[in-house]
Amino acid sequence: MAIDRTVVDRGEGTAVVLTHGSFMDHTMFAPQIEALEDRYRIIAYNHRARTDRWAETYDLGDLANDCRQVLDERGIEKCVLGGMSMGGFMAFEFARMWPERLHGLILIDTKAAPFDLLQQENILRDYGKSDVDGLLPHDVAAVAVARCFGATTIERNPELVAHWVARWRKLPARSVYNEVRSWLGKADNRPELANIDVPALILHGEEDAIFPVSVAEEIEAGIPRARLVVIPRAGHTANLEQPKASNAAILDFLGSALGST
Repeated sequence: MAIDRTVVDRGEGTAVVLTHGSFMDHTMFAPQIEALEDRYRIIAYNHRARTDRWAETYDLGDLANDCRQVLDERGIEKCVLGGMSMGGFMAFEFARMWPERLHGLILIDTKAAPFDLLQQENILRDYGKSDVDGLLPHDVAAVAVARCFGATTIERNPELVAHWVARWRKLPARSVYNEVRSWLGKADNRPELANIDVPALILHGEEDAIFPVSVAEEIEAGIPRARLVVIPRAGHTANLEQPKASNAAILDFLGSALGST
């Protein structure tokens, strides 16, 4: 079945595909699209939770298949695949299923380890309130602010925070609930990190309140050709909160990674 999915496809050259995290949508990559489209073909799209398929039950394998479909529909054989948080969980699945289709990975504020039972309980406590009819409740959006943005952004860039809260409050509540359920039981990707045979950039916010920098260091240690860049004054959405530093790291990575392809 076709998915009503917004896809941004700009520029020419090697494809760089960017996939968002929970609560977010493709517009979280607007700073990267603007910075990269003169040099690369940049594709950013909405996962199922931001489409007409939000009410369905799905998992990360389904999202990886969706990503493959985005590539197939555009005749793209290989890409650099970027994923923020949930998008990173999906990217690990994609790398396991279709490693031959990757030039490289960009992993933004994500983790390879699974969520233990206590973590799952805490996540469901915070987001279980979205299992209701209607639009996303205010208290769920408030929890998301503290999780998605770093302290510096909350203090110094309230306009950015307010912009996203307004977007979240228009979401069907269960679109968020089903989105969280899709990754809550994610696999332990750590044993497979050594099999990732492409360059990887790990971009991580210094103020990430969900995943500490040690989580990113674990990924860097596991992937043979990985490089970690910690973004100061950024939280869980590092590329959005500090786009200048993030874009510099991404451009540097793409220049070195694609120079050998």
